[in-house]
Amino acid sequence: MYTKNEVIEFVQEEDVKFIRLAFFDVAGKQKNISIMPSELERAFLNGIPFDASAVSGFEGPEKSDLLLMPDPSTLAVIPWRPATGKVVRMFCNILNPDGTPYQKDCRTLLQKACRQLKDECNIMLMAGTEVEFYLFKLNENGEPTSEPFDQAGYMDIAPADHGENIRRDICFTLEQMGINPEASHHEEGPGQNEIDFHYADALTTADNVETFKWIVNTKAAANGLYADFSPKPLCDKPGNGMHINISCKRPDGSNAEELLPFILGGILKHIDAMTYYLNPIQKSYERLGSCKAPKYISWGKENRSTLIRLPLTNNGARLELRSPDPSCNPYLALTLIIYAAIDGIKNKIATPAPIEENLFDSTAAKKLSLNMLPQNLPAAEKAASESTFIKSILGGIV
Repeated sequence: MYTKNEVIEFVQEEDVKFIRLAFFDVAGKQKNISIMPSELERAFLNGIPFDASAVSGFEGPEKSDLLLMPDPSTLAVIPWRPATGKVVRMFCNILNPDGTPYQKDCRTLLQKACRQLKDECNIMLMAGTEVEFYLFKLNENGEPTSEPFDQAGYMDIAPADHGENIRRDICFTLEQMGINPEASHHEEGPGQNEIDFHYADALTTADNVETFKWIVNTKAAANGLYADFSPKPLCDKPGNGMHINISCKRPDGSNAEELLPFILGGILKHIDAMTYYLNPIQKSYERLGSCKAPKYISWGKENRSTLIRLPLTNNGARLELRSPDPSCNPYLALTLIIYAAIDGIKNKIATPAPIEENLFDSTAAKKLSLNMLPQNLPAAEKAASESTFIKSILGGIV
């Protein structure tokens, strides 16, 4: 993890010629501006200005000046750029012209949530993601098609699995950028792949998800393919999920698993309102309730048909939230999860009994009379807009 002075020294000593400053719009889409090494000290001192009116969801032209402030701890060399005349990247926080944090900066919102969790509950939330994506072929004009790269299935191997070498290249690139992938494999859908990350603090996890998407898109394009992270690329095949595994630790590094039942209670309490940000596009709701994606507000031990499951693990207790998909903004998703955890811990929110039945069996599910997640985007948006919980956290965005 670099400091400001170490970044400046690295740029001088390692022949860095371009510095990419990355930030995110409200939807979580990555943006960037490149600066020359001569501008780096100015960037750290005063920030780099940009036109906020040109970024979706930010400001109008009458109030369009914002500043990018690089986070030196996120410095990474971009491995696929030239070794001579290196290109590096740093994530940025967004500031108002007076130096105060910009209220719609999703990265700042997550940092604030992490601080509040530590201050009020004396823990930090650790998260690991399981991100799925499809690889599709391009047509003769270089445009994406709906033809999958292969017809392999769950954990199949080569030669049926055509994505093996691409996944390996992605994992090596992740390691070069300081990210630790845990596992990779072919998923159930044709041309569908999954790469899982080792857990990290919430901010690092969100940064890693965005870096991962960028790497996957880059490596797919380099191989003449298109990477699709949308929730339901093929209507009759499994959708893409982004399961979020959650655990918590105290500042001394010890587990705080006795708090997980309250975190579970907090998430279940607020999941209806949170869903609009975990599943932010209409295709998200074509995925939910289909092909092993959850539909009911529920939890269970080792039960993959529930919304939240407690996996069998030797490394301390954790929760797996199975509803989010890769179209979500991971910074906002983790921000809301943390505030739900705070509510659960502070108010000792109880959980209902675990579900043992297979909720993918519609007959068995109907007998339980469980509440369902919002069934479409307008319903999810309505639940979010009526939630005081959401407004208190994302007031500048909603």
